Amino acid sequence: MTVWDDLVGQERVSERLDGAARDADALVTAAAADAPPPEASRMTHAWLFTGPPGAGVTQTARAFAAALQCVSPDRALGGAPGCGFCDGCHTALIGTHADVSTVVAMGAEILYKHMKETVRKSFTSPANGRWQIILVEEAERLNEKSGNAVLKAVEEPAPRTVWLLCAPSIEDVLPTIRSRCRHLNLSTPSVAAVADMLVRREGVEPDVAAAVARATQGDVDRARRLATDPAARARRASVLKLPLRVEDIGGALKAAQELVDVAAEDAKQLAEEMEAKETEELKAALGAPQGGRLPRGTAGVIKELEDDQKRRRRRTQRNTLDIALSDLTGFYRDVLALQLGSRVALANGDAEDVLERMARGSSPESTLRRIEAIAACGRALDRNVAPLLAVEAMTMALRAG
Repeated sequence: MTVWDDLVGQERVSERLDGAARDADALVTAAAADAPPPEASRMTHAWLFTGPPGAGVTQTARAFAAALQCVSPDRALGGAPGCGFCDGCHTALIGTHADVSTVVAMGAEILYKHMKETVRKSFTSPANGRWQIILVEEAERLNEKSGNAVLKAVEEPAPRTVWLLCAPSIEDVLPTIRSRCRHLNLSTPSVAAVADMLVRREGVEPDVAAAVARATQGDVDRARRLATDPAARARRASVLKLPLRVEDIGGALKAAQELVDVAAEDAKQLAEEMEAKETEELKAALGAPQGGRLPRGTAGVIKELEDDQKRRRRRTQRNTLDIALSDLTGFYRDVLALQLGSRVALANGDAEDVLERMARGSSPESTLRRIEAIAACGRALDRNVAPLLAVEAMTMALRAG
């Protein structure tokens, strides 16, 4: 087993990264022996990973980080870095390695205040690892100021620093940054590959694995969540009942309210444990005794953390709504496939009776209008329209479609 084994359907990318990790290992080994570096190397200081949702973009970047930090003794015997078990691999994969820094957006943007310390760290030598690695999730959310800070660091990197940037597509990243990165594009894994992974790695029953892989259309993270989390399956089942509940105005408005409430509750549950831990860690760092008062002059720091946490909650709520919109789009796409007599496999085969009823009761044109109404809801959320207003407009349009 290696760090590449969990990357589903990305054999081409894994092969390239494995070669780069081998050459990176040779560079570090040569430097430690005060020997000249290899003449040619597949390693570079900045990488841009792109791909559709669920392809495993961030997971791939983290696997590469683990391979770069691998300290397995097998390397000295000709083995490849990235064993997956040594301290370097393990801590990089779970996010606790001292020389692997991860930057995430707390809200709609990655702010400069969240980047500046990481950028400063990028100019230092690794503390105890082999490389200083900066992993930026959702690099498309860098704003002008934080993007300029990253650009300077990527233009003039320290000798043992590697930047790993993740984004949906190359066009989402500032041209000045992407031009200085080696680009790797991931593809959506096949439904069969995702189902096979769920059976082998998660112990999911083959029938269940096939159903969730088909329902998520190759989205690895969502398929894993649906296969292993009953609450996630229940939420999805509730969303897929929405098209049957919007036949009148009252039903449409009630369905919208329930969808927004579920997303808010989901965000709250995901955030509470993390927020409590973050707050206690910050208080301890500020010198407050456990359960005691904060030192004078530190209230502003706590307030800043609370503001960041609120932004992250809103972001998590938006992510939950995005998943619901994706499920609804898949539902109506299946309806359209039935209306057009397409032979493609239905994503929601477990709801075929409902799909056929919807297909018989409407036209392809009305189905297309409903799909557009869902897309319009996503665009409204992008413009920061209040979630309830955006979802109500969508459910009313689904009713009238």
